[in-house]
Amino acid sequence: MRLARSIPWTLVVPAVALVALAATWGRKPGDVVLALVAALLAGAVLASVHHAEVVAHRVGEPLGSLVLAVAVTVIEVGLIVALMASGGRETDTLARDTVFAAAMITTNGIVGLCLLVATLRRRIATFNAEGTATAFATVITLATLCLVLPTFTTSSPGATFSATQLSFAAVASVTLYVLFVLVQNVRHRDFFLPPDVPTGDEGVHAPPPPDRAAVLSLVALLLSLVAVIGLAKVESPAIEDAVDAVGAPQSAVGVAIALLVLLPETLAAYRNARKDRLQTSFNLAYGSAVASIGLTIPAVALASIWLDGSLVLGLNSTQITLLVLTAGVGALTILPGRATLQEGGLHLVIFGAFVVFALNP
Repeated sequence: MRLARSIPWTLVVPAVALVALAATWGRKPGDVVLALVAALLAGAVLASVHHAEVVAHRVGEPLGSLVLAVAVTVIEVGLIVALMASGGRETDTLARDTVFAAAMITTNGIVGLCLLVATLRRRIATFNAEGTATAFATVITLATLCLVLPTFTTSSPGATFSATQLSFAAVASVTLYVLFVLVQNVRHRDFFLPPDVPTGDEGVHAPPPPDRAAVLSLVALLLSLVAVIGLAKVESPAIEDAVDAVGAPQSAVGVAIALLVLLPETLAAYRNARKDRLQTSFNLAYGSAVASIGLTIPAVALASIWLDGSLVLGLNSTQITLLVLTAGVGALTILPGRATLQEGGLHLVIFGAFVVFALNP
C-alpha cells in the first residue's frame, strides 16, 4: 500500500495509458471506452508536460525548451503519418492543415496568451529581442518556403510541389532547423536567455533535479509520447465524426490535431509566463513552430514516397492572408523587446480569426 502511494501519478498514468493502447489498438471501441481513452490521453499529455519540465530544468535554458518542442513535434509527425497511412478521408491536405494550425497556435495563440498573462502582472513585458526575432524569422521563412510557394508553382498541378521542389523544401527545412538549434544552444545561447539574466546564469529558481530523476523523467517522457500518439490515433475516427457532425470542413481535423499535440507546450508556456519567465515562454512557442515546420515537412515528404495520394502543401488565400498578418504584427511585437497588453490582444484576435475561418471558410 505504501509503495502504491509513493508512485506519482505522472508515472502511473502513462503506464495505464500504454495498457489501454495495447487493448484498443486496431479495434473499434465503444463510446464508453473512447471516453476513458480520452481521459487517459489528457492525463498522458499532462504527464509529458511534467517530465519534459523536469528534463528541461536539469539541462537548463534554452536547451530545456528544445526538449519539449521536439517532443511535441514527434507527436505531431506520428499522428499525421499514421492518419495518412490509414487512408483517412481527404488526407491529402492533412499535413498542410496541421502544420499551419501549429504555426498559428504557437505564434498567435500561445504568444498572445503569454503576453496577456505577463502584462497583466507587470504592465510591460520584456524579453530578448535578438533571440526571439531570430526564431520568428525562421518560422516565417519556413512557412513561406513550405506552405506558400506550393500555391504559386507551376511544375505540378494544384497546390503541390514537384519531386525536385519537394526535395529542396525538405532539405532546406532540415538545414534551417539544425542551424537554428546550433544558434540557439551553442553560438548565441545568451540571445535566448531573459534580458535581465547575466550571461552564464540561467536564473534557476530551484536546484536542478538529480541525474537519476532526470533520466527517469526522460524515459517516462518517451513512454508518455508513445501513449499520446497511439491513443490519439485511436481517438482520430471520433474526431473526424465530430467534425462531420458540426458541419466543419475536413481541415478542422488538422486544427484539432494541432490543438491536441500543442497542449503540453501551451501549459508549459503559460506556467512560465505566470512566473515572469516570458523569454522561456517565447522559446517554447517559437521553438515549437520551427520544429513543427522544419521537422514535419521533411518527414511527410519522405513518407509520401510510399503513401498513396498527393501531398498538398500550398495554403489557400485566406490562410496566406492570416500568415502575412501574423508576420507583420509579430515583427512589430518582437523588435522593440518590450510589449504591452495591446500586443497580446492583437495576437489573440488573429488567433481567434484563424479558428473562426478554419471552421467557417
